Amino acid sequence: MKKTTTTESVAPGLPGSGESHDTDLPAGGSVEGFDAAGSGSGTEGDAPATGRRKKRRELTPAQRALSLLVRREHSQPELLRKLAARGIEPDAAAEAVERMRDAGWQDDGRFAASLARARATGGHGPLRIEAELATHRLDAGTIAAAFESLAADGEADWPERARDLLERRYDVAAFADDPALRRKAVDFLLRRGFDGETAYGAVRALRGD
Repeated sequence: MKKTTTTESVAPGLPGSGESHDTDLPAGGSVEGFDAAGSGSGTEGDAPATGRRKKRRELTPAQRALSLLVRREHSQPELLRKLAARGIEPDAAAEAVERMRDAGWQDDGRFAASLARARATGGHGPLRIEAELATHRLDAGTIAAAFESLAADGEADWPERARDLLERRYDVAAFADDPALRRKAVDFLLRRGFDGETAYGAVRALRGD
């Protein structure tokens, strides 16, 4: 397996949104002239000695899908959407995504675990992560497995993550004498996707209660 990282700016909450996240992809194999590094055989032979280049061939739907997947993991709906945006007909796009899935290049479980880890590392809480995964039309089992993977890697201590966020963002020493600042801190954690118990608990812990 090789690991790549990319950043893509898309509207928050939509498939493909937000920060970079690690991608684990199969280490070998090829699809229609593409190797695992994503390089294409999109030219008709080498350039002549005169330096003139021959016209590049149009990429097939499968090659376009693979070129996206070697950059980072994609869910099936996200990959279909991006292929459609590149002018690929729905039937051809669906066939390309199916080929990627069968070949192991696309995997919703791997995508979910990768996105959950990236969002947790980026300071988002479990409620927001779950909501974003749901926008990719992932089933409950796949989403649960992504959180289980976080827990297995020791990355699902949400109270600790909440406290760490507050310590990096606020002057927590002022919590004891500033109720307005405490409310602001709680609201911040709620917006980041932490539940109420975790948010209030983090503020109380840093206040010294």
